[in-house]
Amino acid sequence: MEVEMENSTLSVTGESSIPGSDVQEQNPVSSVQPTLPQPTQPVVPPVINPVVPPLAPIPVVPSSLVRPLAPLPVRPPVIKPPVPQNGDVGSSDSESDGDDGHTRINKGTGEYEISEESKLVRERQEKAMQDLMMRRRAAALAVPTNDMAVRARLRHLGEPITLFGEREMERRDRLRMIMAKLDADGQLEKLTKALEDEEAATSAPKDEAEDDLQYPFYTEGSKSLLDARIDIAKYSLVRAALRIQRAQRRRDDPDEDVDAEMDWTLKQAADLNLEFSEIGDDRPLTGCSFSRDGKGLATCSLTGASKLWSMPNVKKVSTFKGHTERATDVAYSPVHNHLATASADRTAKYWNDQGSLLRTFDGHLDRLARIAFHPSGKYLGTASFDKTWRLWDVETGEELLLQEGHSRSVYGLAFHHDGSLAASCGLDALARVWDLRTGRSVLALEGHVKPVLGISFSPNGYHLATGGEDNTCRIWDLRKKKSLYTIPAHSNLISQVKFEPQEGYFLVTASYDMTAKVWSGRDFKPVKTLSGHEAKVTSLDVLGDGGYIVTVSHDRTIKLWSSGTPSEQAMDVD
Repeated sequence: MEVEMENSTLSVTGESSIPGSDVQEQNPVSSVQPTLPQPTQPVVPPVINPVVPPLAPIPVVPSSLVRPLAPLPVRPPVIKPPVPQNGDVGSSDSESDGDDGHTRINKGTGEYEISEESKLVRERQEKAMQDLMMRRRAAALAVPTNDMAVRARLRHLGEPITLFGEREMERRDRLRMIMAKLDADGQLEKLTKALEDEEAATSAPKDEAEDDLQYPFYTEGSKSLLDARIDIAKYSLVRAALRIQRAQRRRDDPDEDVDAEMDWTLKQAADLNLEFSEIGDDRPLTGCSFSRDGKGLATCSLTGASKLWSMPNVKKVSTFKGHTERATDVAYSPVHNHLATASADRTAKYWNDQGSLLRTFDGHLDRLARIAFHPSGKYLGTASFDKTWRLWDVETGEELLLQEGHSRSVYGLAFHHDGSLAASCGLDALARVWDLRTGRSVLALEGHVKPVLGISFSPNGYHLATGGEDNTCRIWDLRKKKSLYTIPAHSNLISQVKFEPQEGYFLVTASYDMTAKVWSGRDFKPVKTLSGHEAKVTSLDVLGDGGYIVTVSHDRTIKLWSSGTPSEQAMDVD
């Protein structure tokens, strides 16, 4: 019994390693010893085999990482659906869902939604595409190159033949876009056929009566304006003749040394020093002007009041009050001691030297800027922010001329010393020269890149100075019709420019950099810098003999600059 139990135990132990062995009846000890080492040797491989499976899952790791990336391609269609680029707009619109304000697009097996922002982007893309196609269509159209033909075509199409400030190429481009739009609407063929019929009709012989009929391209003026133009012509011809005769005499006379006289004047200008400084008002000063005899000085300020000062001690004489808004400029008459003031209340006022109001010039639609008297003293020019400048009769107060021509506000105004020309400048960075005898714009001076604020004619008759917000002062030659010098004058905008009124030997500029500078009239090199103001300098004036220069500033002070030249040595005034 014991042998059988032992044999059964051994058979169970070695069953996994020797499954088919038969147990014989032997000594149990001898049977156990040979069987134990045999099953241990086959057991070792199963122990080694389990080590291999941990290495097998290593290539499986990438497959587990790829699974989370599978839904990523679904996201882009939700934010920026590719439907507008593939031309599926119609299908997406037909499947729109109006309940939640989003559009559903069925593409393949997925369903995407388009937000309102995507709709706006799509509309902008469609509009840009339409504009591009319109421009391509316009580029393919045949448009006349002759400006008269372009005007005729615009007139036939019922469009304005010209817009304010429009140039020839801009007019042609406008006609091209109009024709392209009509072509897109399918109306160009009909209008082209009607145009051909009209051209055929105009090419037919006309009656003599129709040939004699002419339509003037100008605005008919009043009888008073005609009389004023005739008066200005007579006055300017005499003045021009005297100026030319004087220039010829100075050139031919051996005793006349113009260069030496200019050198002496520039030397006196280099010796300019501050002589008086006076508080002019409670608020910043905006304008100043010397009287014709040099015994009076007028200033104006933001309070709307103007003040009269005695020279050369700068003592207040009287105060003029009449404007309801701030005063912008003041100017003395060149023939008597009357003066004019301009204001932001859209009016200009004419005063005598006692402070009595003589006349009010009312008509501008916006605030006034600078004003200037005609050399004859009979007319007053006013510049305004209503894009016009106007000419007034001083004696009657009648508005003689309303002159347009600037595309933005007109700021500065000056008259030629002969009285034949007027020059205006404005915020359109343009300066224009006008012939007062004919009303024509004879010159358009382009060169400044920012608004032009100051303008002045030289007494020599052919130089014009302009200064503006581009910190430069330009000297224009009216004979050559171009810019002669460009002076990088200041570090801030130039508010006013003035030539020395006798011979034009030097030029003075005022700036918001708190200084005024004197420049040579020969080569326009710097002569003197007048420093002393504590705020931006708004205006200046030069006395007739060049001995005094006055500047006013936002620091509320009037500063009088003098070279210290005795009156008997001062330059002679004609």
